[in-house]
Amino acid sequence: MVLTAFAVTVGAYPVTLSDLAVSFGLKSGTVSDAAQTVIWQIRGPRIFAALLVGTALASSGSAYQSLFRNPLVSPDILGVSSGAALGAVLGIYLSLPVIGIEAMSFAGGLTAVGMVYGLAATISGRDPILVLVLTGVVVGALFGSGVALLKFLADPLNQLPAITFWLLGSLASFNRADLMVLAPTVLVAVIPLVLLRWRLDVMSLGEEEATALGVDVRWVRGAVVIGATLMTAAAVSVSGIVGWVGLLVPHLARLIVGPAFARLLPMTIVFGAAYLLAVDTVARTIGVVELPLGVLTAVIGTPVFLWLLARGRHGAW
Repeated sequence: MVLTAFAVTVGAYPVTLSDLAVSFGLKSGTVSDAAQTVIWQIRGPRIFAALLVGTALASSGSAYQSLFRNPLVSPDILGVSSGAALGAVLGIYLSLPVIGIEAMSFAGGLTAVGMVYGLAATISGRDPILVLVLTGVVVGALFGSGVALLKFLADPLNQLPAITFWLLGSLASFNRADLMVLAPTVLVAVIPLVLLRWRLDVMSLGEEEATALGVDVRWVRGAVVIGATLMTAAAVSVSGIVGWVGLLVPHLARLIVGPAFARLLPMTIVFGAAYLLAVDTVARTIGVVELPLGVLTAVIGTPVFLWLLARGRHGAW
């Protein structure tokens, strides 16, 4: 709450805590129309977007790491980020409106994961988790080459700068209409992760042990992947490529509550929402020109992750 209130008050247009309290009906008084517009039309939706995108990326990262039993797995492991990027870039290339670009991005992310699962289903006699990961890498590379091709074909004066800006990640163009789409999608997608949190803990013992304990491994894996993919695709469609959140935040939460997914998920949600809100606040206030989210998360995430690796060598994990 403190971070959210701080994020509302800082920026090019000054908004005081008193203005915020009056706007929310916590005290009597008057607020200028300009301050009301900043709170409810500009900063408010963007702050909620940062909270939701951080929640989506961090919780999907923790779900993938628990599902694949690998702490280095991130939300784009099944190619969802590459697919969403290709969809958005194609929408920009076709000069679609913003809602069309977001829809194309969302569809691209789901298409990539659908391709991964379809291709993995045709390969039998191998470790299914390994097959999914490797197929995701291949499909991600394929969609990445499609992004590169469209950047080569794009108009260098108009389309290419827009594509480059989108790929760097930003919430600058987020509005209340986007919030009405993002919020229900993240809420619906996180439900399977909450309901299956105990089964994911059992699956960390291994597939054979989980099956012996009565867990339908294939069904649980599919439900978790669908939920995590929906969240990631929805987040990427409105924010662009924002890396490191789904990789770094679960590690930080794991240091506090341990690896049990039932405790890890709520802590990851809180950390992810707070982390991306803090980064977005810094991005829009640190200088005259707003910095891309993807750049800041990489600059912050790299040294922190190296610090986590150093702690891991001394048995902290």
